[in-house]
Amino acid sequence: MNLALWLHRAARLHPENPALVSGFETLADYSAFDRAAAGLGAALANEHGIRPGDRVAIFAKNCVQYLVAMYGAWYAGAAIVPVNAKLHPREAAWIVENSGAVCLFYTREPGSGLLKLPEMEAVSAIDLAGEAFGALCDHAPLAEPVEQAAADMCWLFYTSGTTGRPKGVMITHGNIQAMALTYFADVDSVHAGDAALYAAPISHGAGLYNVMHVLKAARHVVPASGGFDPAEIFDHGRRTGSVHLFAAPTMVRRLVDHARASGETGEGIRTIVYGGGPMYLADIVEAVEVLGPRFVQIYGQGESPMCITALSREQVNDRGHPRWRERLASVGVAQSCVELRIGDADGKALPPGASGEILVRGAPVMAGYWNNPEASAQTLRDGWLWTGDLGELDEDGFLTLKDRSKDVIISGGTNIYPREVEEALLTHAKVHEVSVIGRPDAEWGETVFAFVVPAVGVDLDAGELDRHCLDAIARFKRPKDYRFVAELPKNNYGKVLKTELRRMLEDNGVNG
Repeated sequence: MNLALWLHRAARLHPENPALVSGFETLADYSAFDRAAAGLGAALANEHGIRPGDRVAIFAKNCVQYLVAMYGAWYAGAAIVPVNAKLHPREAAWIVENSGAVCLFYTREPGSGLLKLPEMEAVSAIDLAGEAFGALCDHAPLAEPVEQAAADMCWLFYTSGTTGRPKGVMITHGNIQAMALTYFADVDSVHAGDAALYAAPISHGAGLYNVMHVLKAARHVVPASGGFDPAEIFDHGRRTGSVHLFAAPTMVRRLVDHARASGETGEGIRTIVYGGGPMYLADIVEAVEVLGPRFVQIYGQGESPMCITALSREQVNDRGHPRWRERLASVGVAQSCVELRIGDADGKALPPGASGEILVRGAPVMAGYWNNPEASAQTLRDGWLWTGDLGELDEDGFLTLKDRSKDVIISGGTNIYPREVEEALLTHAKVHEVSVIGRPDAEWGETVFAFVVPAVGVDLDAGELDRHCLDAIARFKRPKDYRFVAELPKNNYGKVLKTELRRMLEDNGVNG
């Protein structure tokens, strides 16, 4: 079933519901949203030759037109290729070329640099803010979306490419439908009066979360900044009301810091779904203390979008269970539509408490990697997605992440999980942020190295952190060296770039 049918149905049932909101201005109700997408879908087919299965790229900052372009492409039976807006034009061009996209929607920033490249000459490019885009949306509309099967691709998402060229993850209509329906079962409810606030990039998981809000004919709000600004988000909570947003853990940290400094309470923010990186126990405990019971955690990957485990609002807020701290430090239990296993090197299930690779099977799992059968065969085995993440399950089914398999530090033949060291350091009152990596060492293979962002206005030294670690973790796990920095390098989704931290070590000649 074509996902655009959800928009078509919502428009028939709730035509006057506000749909697309830019800042605080409503630009379209559901009738107008559907009419624009259906018109765009017809224009893509009739004027640009788009056929079912073709790819349409979007290289744009957050804006309400992004959603129109997305549903217009789906109306025509095409798959969208959402390109990270912070990529270099040449990186974006490689994705457009690799995907075989025949059409590109863009905003001038960042798209203008991309259009100057010679490899883009054969691609039809349309400015989302231009008159041409409006004219396409005014085309005589399709009566209904082009028929699509659950197995047809609708979202070709390129991974971050931390170990080489990014891979195109083929996500189908059925994958996203499973994700959306499971959201209602395991994550949160959505009502017509709610507002999805797109403070995180629409090109990533936050954008996928539009579909359950379309299904319920709720509002889609892009803040005036087009991005993440804590003061703006709290303002939307008060003025827009019943706000839902997806936030990476670093965004939650910034919201809490702003709330402490300004006295904000989170009024009008109904739900903050967090994920996309490790949320440390100390941070989520503080977040609930400052902003109250607004948080739900999810764990997923591009290959199983937003849909592996969930830690419900009740579980995040529970302080009565004897193991509430362990549960809050976990990423929750398997979402309803997936099977979850901790596997050994052969994929055999390990018992509770044993660490191994996280394996997932179920309706949200990708169809494979675009034009990359070798990578597909390596990652999808006997129906199971090998996530590359390490973790363990407890007796009750709560999954605790250990680390990415590639980030585990092997020192003297012993595995050290960076997250465990980071958790210990973050309990120090003077530590604001931290990231731990392995540093090559001639004797030990690797040693533990910590990049630390001190809290504002405090003095902090390595000896103080050493003493703190020795009170919390085994001596062999403590960092051998520290570097104090003003900030950690992050991508536009708030994930710390450990590859950049490793480069910083190499550039400064401090490898062992």
